[in-house]
Amino acid sequence: MSRKARAVIRLDAIRANYRLAKSLQPAAKAVAVIKADAYGHGAVTVAGALAGEADAFGVACIEEALVLREVGISTPILLLEGFFDRDELPLIDQHQLWTVIHSVEQINALEKFTPSSPLHVWLKMDSGMHRLGVPASDYAKAYSRLAALPHVDEIVLMSHFACADDLQGNATQAQIDLFRQHTVGIDARHSLANSPATLGWPPARTDWLRPGLMLYGASPFEEPHPEADRLQPAMSLRSEVIAVRDIEPGESVGYGASWTADRVTRVGTVAMGYGDGYPRHARSGTPVLVNGVRSRIIGRVSMDMITVDLSDIPDAGVGADVEFWGETHWINEVAGWCDTIPYTLMTCLTARIPRVYI
Repeated sequence: MSRKARAVIRLDAIRANYRLAKSLQPAAKAVAVIKADAYGHGAVTVAGALAGEADAFGVACIEEALVLREVGISTPILLLEGFFDRDELPLIDQHQLWTVIHSVEQINALEKFTPSSPLHVWLKMDSGMHRLGVPASDYAKAYSRLAALPHVDEIVLMSHFACADDLQGNATQAQIDLFRQHTVGIDARHSLANSPATLGWPPARTDWLRPGLMLYGASPFEEPHPEADRLQPAMSLRSEVIAVRDIEPGESVGYGASWTADRVTRVGTVAMGYGDGYPRHARSGTPVLVNGVRSRIIGRVSMDMITVDLSDIPDAGVGADVEFWGETHWINEVAGWCDTIPYTLMTCLTARIPRVYI
């Protein structure tokens, strides 16, 4: 590997984070959410690392599920957005996939389909997210229609939270209350808890958890949290310094001359850029670690290169290690400097970044 930009991924950290989720509700099962190529960590490799331990995997669509089946992953796979077209139903049947049902149209399609073996479905209620889901007032009727189908096996009742990362607000408890109100009398298992709810909302820890972001060691919260603080970062985004130069006060660095030195500055150019998925809108001052010492980005992020301040790290020359986030450099802090969230930093890394697994 000549260019040193890479994402080093600790599979043991992902396993530890999955076990943390399960430990918070030992009686529950957990869907390991590995959609979007396992949040940029590599779905096939992550699924392989969790195979035999994860109760199920969650993906966004059937294409993601089929990739896993093609490499021999036999663990149950849940289609979190369900099926988009009734033509997918034969594939769901063939590959023994679980599917979310979130609309009357999907129920209509199921009623006209006869699989080779009973289907396992998750019925989603819109309890306040207003994105996908059967309205709460129609939920019991939707359940009855599904339960009446001889080719539907188990039905799990589920919903999704809009504000679970806000531990002080009332929205999540209101969604929990609405869900409970409209599932009274239905004898079925429940699934409510995504990562923030698994970590921070004990009432939402029901029969099935759905850890996603937390698997990869990032916190869904802006503030420290006792459970989130136990997470182990799984990804370290790294590269190396490829050139060093000194500039004088008044001289600028990079496109648009957006950053100007106010002292003699030692500038390191690093092989990393928005072509790798590092956000172009990262501001000057965004922290990085150079040889383990905290420094900062200066100037604009370009397609293939980033410039960093080496003025106070005299031993950092060509070949110096640069960590953009990782085990000792919190991705949540970097996300704040980039006006985004950890989810986007992980999932936007491009295929040009090799994933190196340890």
